[in-house]
Amino acid sequence: MKEGAVRRSFKDLIMFHSDDDIFRIGDGLRCRTLPKVNWTHAAHLAAAVWVLDQYGPAAETVMPDLIRAYNKATGVANTDVAGYHHTITLASLRAVRACLAGMDGTTLLERTQAVLAAGYNRPDWLLNHFSRALLFSVAARRGWVEPDLCPLA
Repeated sequence: MKEGAVRRSFKDLIMFHSDDDIFRIGDGLRCRTLPKVNWTHAAHLAAAVWVLDQYGPAAETVMPDLIRAYNKATGVANTDVAGYHHTITLASLRAVRACLAGMDGTTLLERTQAVLAAGYNRPDWLLNHFSRALLFSVAARRGWVEPDLCPLA
């Protein structure tokens, strides 16, 4: 692994220090005010925690629209090769939801730290479940596709 990638992963693990940090990510996504430089892999996961907290069962409907709108507002086109990716979004939400099972009564920060500590801080974690060809296919970007290597938890 490249030295920069190691630093990035470590930085992503420690970038949140309070519930307010998580709220700023989620609300910044919703309001389309989050600086694009702050839209890291860890921020995607923090946003998933926030969306699940705010929208509950509707998270899988809300999150895609939030990301598409945010991308558009920050100049990122949602196409067959860039921008919003449906399978990654839904798989991540499902993994976060499963990770948070039984964590009722904990803070946004505690839940986000649990998700990051569970290994989802690694941007390549989905490649344990999906082949690269399937995960980065147009079909997976446009809609949900089932994992072809190992089922999600």
